[in-house]
Order: sequence, then C-alpha cells, then structure tokens
Amino acid sequence: MKRKGILVVVSGFSGAGKGTLMKQLVRTYDQYALSVSMTTRAPRPGETDGREYFFVSRDDFEEKIREHGLIEYAQYCGNYYGTPKAYVEKQLLDGRDVILEIEIQGALKVKNQFPSALLLFVMPPSIKELQRRLCGRGTETEEVIRARLSRAQAEAEGIEAYDYLVINDHLDTCVAQMHTLIQGAHCTPGRNGVFIEQIRNQLKELAKGE
Repeated sequence: MKRKGILVVVSGFSGAGKGTLMKQLVRTYDQYALSVSMTTRAPRPGETDGREYFFVSRDDFEEKIREHGLIEYAQYCGNYYGTPKAYVEKQLLDGRDVILEIEIQGALKVKNQFPSALLLFVMPPSIKELQRRLCGRGTETEEVIRARLSRAQAEAEGIEAYDYLVINDHLDTCVAQMHTLIQGAHCTPGRNGVFIEQIRNQLKELAKGE
C-alpha cells in the first residue's frame, strides 16, 4: 500500500530557530518536502526568491487570494504570508511529508482544512535565549524586535492547539526528535483510515466464506 504523505505544520516564536530546523530536517532525511511560502515582506540579506520564500507584491498576493490558490494566509507584522496549494497537494499524493513553516494564525486554518495535519510548535529553551537570537540576527531594528516579542506573547496563548512542543536547544537533537514525531504520526489509526477499512472489508469477506 502506497503511503500518503503527512502535512506537518511547524510554528514558533520569531527567533526560535524553526527555519534552521526545517532546512536541517530536509537535508538529513530524504522523505520530506519543504513548502515554500509566499510573502509580501522584503527579502533579508542572503535570501533568494523561490528558495526561502516567493517574494511578491501586495497586489499579486491579493490576486492569489481571490483565485483560491492558497491553503492559508495570514498577516504578520504588516506583511502577508501564505501557502501555495498546488505544490502541497502534489507532494502529499506522491507520498512525501510536506513541512509548512507558518505562523499560528495560518496553522489553525490549515488544521481546519486538513484535520490529519500534524502541528508542531518550536520553543526556545528560555525567553532570554529568544531575545539573544533576535538581537543576534543583526538584520532588524529595535522596534521590529519589540514587535516580534510582543507578538510572541500573543502566540503563547494558542500553543495548546498544537500536537507537540519541540524545544530547540541543540540542533541535531531537535531535528532527530522532530523526525521521530513525524514518522510516529504515520502509525496513528486516524491517519490510516483507508487501510483499516480495507482490513475490515477483507475480514467480512473471509467470514462469509466460512
């Protein structure tokens, strides 16, 4: 039986290191596909269109909304972020686990559309470490950093909606833990409904022949 992929939604406070985790997960294990989100924010130094994000204008993003071409979208710190639908659906049918790195607003919308999605929330080991990581980027103003910390306070109220917490302290340990959680999710009854029904039907047929 061909295994269908799982949609894995990863969220976390800005600065928790979720982007780094996703890249390492995809490099370490070959069964994952990292979905590239679309955003209206400007690229950071070193970012490339189509790799970290699809960078588009606000008008182009809103046109995609009208076309129903996004699984979810949300506004965060004044910018749009969204997940293109066609890419995700193709990868899942091909049996690959698709990783979506999105904010909490979008994560809950995805869960409504894809009830079998696995939701992971990445946490820093402490808020002091979160502040250090945000300041250490050197790419954002103090005003932006304050906005991100304020946003983290609001996001902390929605963590219980996720399936698992992942504490990002040591990169390799955290990546291995995420891989274990995702692969374990493939074995839950709720994600194997088709197979379970096949077994039930075969048992019924067998009973008829007795």
